Amino acid sequence: MTGPVNDDMRWIVPDWPAPAGVNAVTTTRRGGCSVPPFDSLNLATHVGDDPAAVDANRRTLVEALVLPSEPAWLEQVHGVEVVDAGGVTTPVPADASVAFGAGTVCAVQTADCMPVAFCHRSGGRVGVAHAGWRGLADGVLEATIAALDCPAADLMAWLGPAIGPRAFEVGEEVRAAFLDRDAGAGTCFVRNERGRWMADLYALARRRLARAGVEAVYGGGWCTFGESDRFFSYRRDGRTGRMATLIWISEPG
Repeated sequence: MTGPVNDDMRWIVPDWPAPAGVNAVTTTRRGGCSVPPFDSLNLATHVGDDPAAVDANRRTLVEALVLPSEPAWLEQVHGVEVVDAGGVTTPVPADASVAFGAGTVCAVQTADCMPVAFCHRSGGRVGVAHAGWRGLADGVLEATIAALDCPAADLMAWLGPAIGPRAFEVGEEVRAAFLDRDAGAGTCFVRNERGRWMADLYALARRRLARAGVEAVYGGGWCTFGESDRFFSYRRDGRTGRMATLIWISEPG
């Protein structure tokens, strides 16, 4: 369920039948040079880490994955804006990006929110979305599907590491935000002993994707909160780093 992990645990490869030429990974917190609490492969510039360490970590990422270009980093705002990664030269306010040819690397950063990667079954278009509860409720997945500009049934999606349903406690306002759009989403929430709700982001994402027409959905099953040796978690640690989920199309070989 959770997909292969490379030998030194620096990244996770999606467990989906993507066509040849489509490449995707989610990094872990391992393999970089940042010091605590950002140890060690922090890829975010906005969390208070030493900028030189972040630059070094990003260079390590590009070199280790043999990326065709610098990832199109975004200024994530928990919204639904989607951009064409091919036109991103400096971070822009958006929570998803898409690409329609080789050489462009789409990227989002997470530390409990869910990264969702997309690709066309033919391999000609890819994208990735940052889906925390706000973006998920407001429609960031649907917006990404629309930006990919093809029938939803021609897409496959992969759910990357996020906070799990046993750790994600939310208030009534979060549950209401989903039920306002989908009454059946109530099955994705369990009331706890404090009278609050435990939310299942993976189940919520699968519902939204199914309703949008994406039939092939893979991944899920991690908990960033519970796996402290592998993942950053904002809810667990507060001051912490960020992983990245990247997807790109290779040049024909």
